[in-house]
Amino acid sequence: MKAKPCGCTGLGLSIINKEIAGQARNDEIMTSKQRAHLISLANSLDPVIQIGKSSLTPEVTEAINEAFNNRELIKISVLKNCFEDPKVMAETIAERTHSEVVKVIGKKIVLYKPHTENPKILLPN
Repeated sequence: MKAKPCGCTGLGLSIINKEIAGQARNDEIMTSKQRAHLISLANSLDPVIQIGKSSLTPEVTEAINEAFNNRELIKISVLKNCFEDPKVMAETIAERTHSEVVKVIGKKIVLYKPHTENPKILLPN
């Protein structure tokens, strides 16, 4: 994704492009083997957060951030009365919480965010 001239100074666009490029590199860091390991760990998890009719509010995002304080791997359930696409919601949540989408199946979202000081989940190489 390249910046297009828009008549402005272009300084903001170059910063945005660097951030997008950094996100792309972060997404490629997780291998399929690591993703499979996280999926196997997530199978036994119960959903920690439920997203309902009001969809993705700042309060829900804050609750997810708080859940990442205690856990590295969380499962989120999107209720039937929420009409947004769970895949789009998962990407939005991952962007807001600086986490990574492990898997989206139906109305269940699995996210991973390693602890910075002492990660509890060791990913295989």
